[in-house]
Amino acid sequence: MSERERDDHSGTETTGHEWDGIKELDTPLPRWWLWVFYGSILWAIVYWVLMPAWPGVSGYTKGVLGMSDRADVVRELDGLKAHRQAGEAKLRTASLQQIEADPDLQAYAMQVGQSVFGDNCATCHGAGGGGGKGYPNLRDDVWLWGGSLDEIRHTLEVGVRSGHAQAKGETVMPAFGRDQMLTDAQIADMTEYVVALSRRKANQAAVTRAAQTYADQCAACHGPAGAGDPARGVPNLTDAEWLYGSDRASISEQIWNGRNGVMPSWQARFSPETIKALAVYVHANAGGDAEPAQAAAKEGVVAVATAK
Repeated sequence: MSERERDDHSGTETTGHEWDGIKELDTPLPRWWLWVFYGSILWAIVYWVLMPAWPGVSGYTKGVLGMSDRADVVRELDGLKAHRQAGEAKLRTASLQQIEADPDLQAYAMQVGQSVFGDNCATCHGAGGGGGKGYPNLRDDVWLWGGSLDEIRHTLEVGVRSGHAQAKGETVMPAFGRDQMLTDAQIADMTEYVVALSRRKANQAAVTRAAQTYADQCAACHGPAGAGDPARGVPNLTDAEWLYGSDRASISEQIWNGRNGVMPSWQARFSPETIKALAVYVHANAGGDAEPAQAAAKEGVVAVATAK
């Protein structure tokens, strides 16, 4: 066998392969690389022996150590279930007020509530509970159905216009325009009247024309001063919070179509303990308990009469 050609520059033998005048050197692999390679092969053999590795017709090799990721997951889930059962037992026997007064129990309820809120409530109310057009903001202190712990829990249980036997929302906003209860001109005047109720500059002539219409059609629910009624979910028209928008076009559309939001009942989907935790979470992240606008109620129609 003839000796292979050597490269003049490096002194390394060539493989005999040549491409376009370029000859391939037969450079040996570094020793460290070879040892790593052989070590990897050895490690693979040891792994095959110790761990589940080879699939079979009806199963797989279990390995000497008998390790199983599936079994590990089952054990972790069982541990989590046991931890939750202990927490749920405490939630079951504690009142909402006791939960908020106990830092450890409140922390547990907040964790559960946050998880449940993210999976079920954030779609409408937003990840942070800030709401959006047509979806209430849960971070402020304005509540259509009351913002106390017990009121929040009750709303979660029965929902609003949800079909539940005790659902809230028996009071609905009529579609004054769609059902031809008011003319377009009357709705335009009523829009100005509502703007004036919220202490903003409005067309005084329109406000005067709409005063009797408001008394006949709206005061029974919203009150003479427009302060609303949280117990019946009737919005306060004198504040700066608007579920469907505060501009004239949005107000006019609401009067015309009479939107009435729906919230599902969670009583059949969540355990009482989960609803408690969710109520604590919502309440803890809110601005406070809502109270009726007493000041606006005392002022009566003065705010409307003096709007300019």
